[in-house]
Amino acid sequence: MNNPQVSQKGGRAAAIAESNWFANTITVVIILNAIVIGLDTSTELQNRFGDWFELSNQIFLGVFIVEAIIKLAAVAPNFDRYFRDGWNLFDFTIIVVSLIPATGQLATLARLARLLRVLRLISTLPELRLIVATLVRSIPSMAHVLMLMSIIFYVYGVAGFHLFHTIDPEHWRTLGISLLSLFRIVTLEDWTDIMYAAMAAKPWAWIYFVSFVVLGTFVVINLFIAVVINNLDEAKEERLRDLTSPPSRDEILRELQNTQRALQQVQAKLERMGE
Repeated sequence: MNNPQVSQKGGRAAAIAESNWFANTITVVIILNAIVIGLDTSTELQNRFGDWFELSNQIFLGVFIVEAIIKLAAVAPNFDRYFRDGWNLFDFTIIVVSLIPATGQLATLARLARLLRVLRLISTLPELRLIVATLVRSIPSMAHVLMLMSIIFYVYGVAGFHLFHTIDPEHWRTLGISLLSLFRIVTLEDWTDIMYAAMAAKPWAWIYFVSFVVLGTFVVINLFIAVVINNLDEAKEERLRDLTSPPSRDEILRELQNTQRALQQVQAKLERMGE
């Protein structure tokens, strides 16, 4: 049987963890932490305010530790519920890594660990979480698009080597360099310079380059976009189902505890008024 005192503490912690003001406060702290990390890159500011930067870092870390404790208390004694959530595990890992002492050879690693805290904005903002979830869901589908793109790259890379390695060895002297040139072309970064160099010796070379741009840039990139949009719609539908799903037993108990606590407060006020 659960301890009523533990359950009451868990209910209070859950009310805090799920409140908007708590989430907004953590978001503000993360943004302030990101600003301090950026200011710390200035040598002049580091020399003048280095101690303050270090103190603020400890304060930010303390806030994140308190946040983790509150969230753990909210699910006590079922702590596995906290770690089953991928975002909670992500946040907890960043906090653990941030505890690395910033001394000696670990100083650089500790500074990079502080930088990871900026990524916590992803876990605090629902829309960013939705985008990341969409990208993760898109990975299996993107694998097939990448396979198609790899085939196109390989075919055009081998063809480009045989067609242009003698007239433009800078861009086509080996298969590896040819693939790098094709990557430059697919990004549309000064690709016409490569095309005009080939057309100086072979006027029909524009067919090769234009066809690759059409296939590599417009078709394949649009396939990537289509995959992401499709998975974004699915992620939104899944999120909507989660929001409309019936509450769990723990959620009902938590709401009952919150209601009971509110009624006790009202009763106490009425008793004071009666006196």
